[in-house]
Amino acid sequence: MTREVWADGQAYETYVGRWSRLVADDFVRWLGVPPGRRWLDVGCGTGALTSTVLAVADPEQIAGVDASHGFVAAARERVGDPRAAFQVGDARALPLPDRSVDVVVSGLAVNFVPDPARAAAEFARVARPGGTVAAYVWDYAEGMAIMRHFWDAAVELDPFASELDEALRFPVCSPDGLGTLWTDAGLRAVTVRPVEVPTDFAGFDDYWAPFLGGQGAAPAYLMALPEPHRAALRDRLAARIPAGPDGSIRLTARAWAVRGTAAD
Repeated sequence: MTREVWADGQAYETYVGRWSRLVADDFVRWLGVPPGRRWLDVGCGTGALTSTVLAVADPEQIAGVDASHGFVAAARERVGDPRAAFQVGDARALPLPDRSVDVVVSGLAVNFVPDPARAAAEFARVARPGGTVAAYVWDYAEGMAIMRHFWDAAVELDPFASELDEALRFPVCSPDGLGTLWTDAGLRAVTVRPVEVPTDFAGFDDYWAPFLGGQGAAPAYLMALPEPHRAALRDRLAARIPAGPDGSIRLTARAWAVRGTAAD
């Protein structure tokens, strides 16, 4: 069964990157890192979190690493600040020496790494003693309404779709899962908190269109369906998703954010 596709930066931005930017602003301000620090953004995607760090935290420099060549290309195009540099790399084997950055962050990425524990250990390895290591992931089980409505409708029509539902696949995307992941990596003073942002759509077509871009688990599943099945899913979603009198759809997206301190 088709899983995620991560290659088209613009399609990803339309689907979820724009909402990540809202979470990123709250997240970076919560970290409260003083200016002039060296940052690393792991799983940088199209540059949503990197852009926010540049705008809010005034870093000396920030490096972005992502496994997708397409996303790295999109980040380079979108982020023109000379303090930022992007490269293709694996979160499980970061291309940096030990204790070389002040802050390691990751937005909506750690759960997609085949071995999240290994990635968290790498985050801790490259952070200087006393440095900040932090990340955020969507609350797929309850708080990410855009995807929750989609998968609930998809499973009603195709029970096998549950194999792709991020809520079942990623137990790390919870307060306990994130807290344990950070603690097991040897990080100290671990804290987890929710970040909730509005996700508003002008109407159903505005909600539906990003799923047609094929980027991510739900869009990849949708675009692999035969057209009659795709139309049936569209109709099922249109019937169940809440809309206002003017047709607008007002949802919320919740992420879980975790932070810890690198050991001496």
